[in-house]
Amino acid sequence: SFEGIQRLVATLRSPDGCPWDRDQSADSLKHLFLEECYELVEAIEEGDVEKIAEELGDVLFHGASQIQIAEEQGDFSGADVFRQVIEKLVRRHPHVFGDAVVEDPEEAVPRWDQIKRQEMAGTDRSILDGVPKAMPAMGYAQAVQGRAARMGFDWDAYPGVLDKVVEELRELETAESDDAREMELGDLLFSMVNASRWMGIEAETALRRPTAGSTQGSRRLSAWPEAADSISSRCPSTRKKSCGRKPREAKSGEPFRGSSVSPASGS
Repeated sequence: SFEGIQRLVATLRSPDGCPWDRDQSADSLKHLFLEECYELVEAIEEGDVEKIAEELGDVLFHGASQIQIAEEQGDFSGADVFRQVIEKLVRRHPHVFGDAVVEDPEEAVPRWDQIKRQEMAGTDRSILDGVPKAMPAMGYAQAVQGRAARMGFDWDAYPGVLDKVVEELRELETAESDDAREMELGDLLFSMVNASRWMGIEAETALRRPTAGSTQGSRRLSAWPEAADSISSRCPSTRKKSCGRKPREAKSGEPFRGSSVSPASGS
């Protein structure tokens, strides 16, 4: 039970417990907490139920650790945490715990956002303030775009979204300085995340798949150096220097040498 995990954490942090656990703070544990969350996400994506159960336990352990530290400092208690989340979820589900009627998921989301806006009325916060800035950049961008769209700030149709991607790509190709390239690349990535949102695809997940495939491919090549040598031998002579090496950093003011594939080529 969660109470059992809390008792375990209290024991680990007690005078007779573990010196390392006793020495930790909410801040010192945050990167480990985040790492465990990512490991849980990975297990879910892999569909490994045993690993999911294990990683869920690790996440709950870190949640219990944060509660224990807060209780020791007199900040809040575990009861405060559970009370707040229960009250919030009951308040935001009037179609379950009240008289409101919601027929499908599409109706539930706008109602949720409406209740959030009502909760923030009279404060200097907006619905966008609830998106954690510590999120990975692509996930953060998609979350902000999604909330903005639910507030009415969105494209009218998908073709306009794709046109924006092409526009940003052309601006990146013509950027002449490092600062300009960085800014235009950011705009391009932002527009591509928006296209991902319109397609109902999580940009983080979409990027993680080819990255994981590339990582596995690199591991296989590193295990057989002769395979890498074989690939290098097949490279055109004009590109041999770049095969198997990291890209050279562009010098300030140097024209951008991006992909030679044009947006209209369909490749």
